[in-house]
Amino acid sequence: MADLTITAANVVPGAGSVIEAGTAGETLAAGKAVYKAAATRKWMLADSNSATAEARRATGIALNGAALNQPVSVLKGGDITIGATLTAGTDYYLSDTPGGICPRADVGSGEYVCLLGLAKTTAVLTVDIQFPNVAL
Repeated sequence: MADLTITAANVVPGAGSVIEAGTAGETLAAGKAVYKAAATRKWMLADSNSATAEARRATGIALNGAALNQPVSVLKGGDITIGATLTAGTDYYLSDTPGGICPRADVGSGEYVCLLGLAKTTAVLTVDIQFPNVAL
């Protein structure tokens, strides 16, 4: 398998999801895994094999596209229609492609494990981010 192919226009938060508004620190697309940079307080693409420790820990999923310094909404927990086809019951992780989301089988050696959530259905991901700070 590979990273999810996400249709940005189909990314929709579920009722009761935890959402935070902020500012993009780079160009972001809806459905990409992101983290908030401590120095700038801006949202950036997360990456499981980044040389920067902070970038290896996703803290949300972008709900809209945004260019540098534009507003962005980020889902931090709860259900999200991710705009891709999921396998119900499968766990999904941050990938080694900046912002990418992949199934567990695609997390490779040297990558840091960052669980993003579990597929509730073939369209809905229940986001509950867990980061043990452990590399495979």
